Amino acid sequence: MEENRLKNIVEPLLAWFDGNARVLPWREEPTPYRVWISEIMLQQTRVEAVKPFYERFLEALPDIPSLAACPEDRLLKLWEGLGYYNRARNLQKAAQVLVSEYQAEMPPDYDAIRGLPGIGPYTAGAVASIAYGIPVPAVDGNVLRVLSRILTLEEDVLKQSVKRRMEEQIQAVIPKERPGAFNQALMELGATVCVPNGPAKCGVCPLHGLCLANQEGRTGEFPKKTPKKARKIEERTVLVIRDGERAAIRKRPDKGLLAGLYELPNLPGRLGREDVLRQLEDWGMVPVHIRPLKEAKHIFSHIEWHMTGYAVRVAQLEQSVQEGLLFVEPFRTEKDYPIPAAFAAYTEELQIRLGQEKYEAEIGL
Repeated sequence: MEENRLKNIVEPLLAWFDGNARVLPWREEPTPYRVWISEIMLQQTRVEAVKPFYERFLEALPDIPSLAACPEDRLLKLWEGLGYYNRARNLQKAAQVLVSEYQAEMPPDYDAIRGLPGIGPYTAGAVASIAYGIPVPAVDGNVLRVLSRILTLEEDVLKQSVKRRMEEQIQAVIPKERPGAFNQALMELGATVCVPNGPAKCGVCPLHGLCLANQEGRTGEFPKKTPKKARKIEERTVLVIRDGERAAIRKRPDKGLLAGLYELPNLPGRLGREDVLRQLEDWGMVPVHIRPLKEAKHIFSHIEWHMTGYAVRVAQLEQSVQEGLLFVEPFRTEKDYPIPAAFAAYTEELQIRLGQEKYEAEIGL
């Protein structure tokens, strides 16, 4: 029954996509590399937010060999502002595999693409169908939402068994002559019409007559999802430490949250002024001025940081490294050291811009 209903969506969906597809940079020239980079960037990030990052990334790293050879700090700096930095690392790992095993070309084979680091079924399906015309599904959150409403799926769409069944259903109906367009049409419908936040725009949906949830007036009930566990709250105290014109940063550990990135020095807990002064003295510094900064919050997928901050001036240091700290001029930090957006509220104190804000300032936007 589900498969029969899905067969009927193919023609109206493709006709709608032909007349309503957004103009996007990765669609203008859908090479395997360009599709791959865009799909990784678009995971959990809005299309409009991704566009400038994508164009800048492609300008700096236009092909697989350049991505494979890029120094890690530069790669992470190009990714700065997108978050989920392991995705950038996995991009590079996959590029290195492609250089060593596939002559620096994305193989025209779904299983081979699926076997690359950081590439799951959705991304492999998107690259294979869009770039190579291979009739395989690409089922992401947007697609699951559309399907759940068309079919009134009463099951949790986050279950892998449900996702696999939907992939099988799409595999059975995907048009062999236009698989990439069909997959993109489902994604596009979910992003622009069958939307996640607010009411679905059923009045302009090409599938409204085929959608069971619309017919039953139940679009707001789908998709069904098990509520996520509450995020863990962590209190952090962030220090903006200046030694003359230089400011302190440090590299985070190679594993764990924000692995391998640079950060402003920070300490667990919500520390008071005297606690901060004692910590600075333990680090061998002589604080000459301290003032509180505003509070800030940053949300990760499973953790939420609640931050308080202090701006500190210390006496001129004899050495540039204290307790793993690097004292660097802010302009060099902005240019060379990838700092996650979690610290954006405090990099303002140093007039350091992160991610897209930095590039917009450089071009005068």
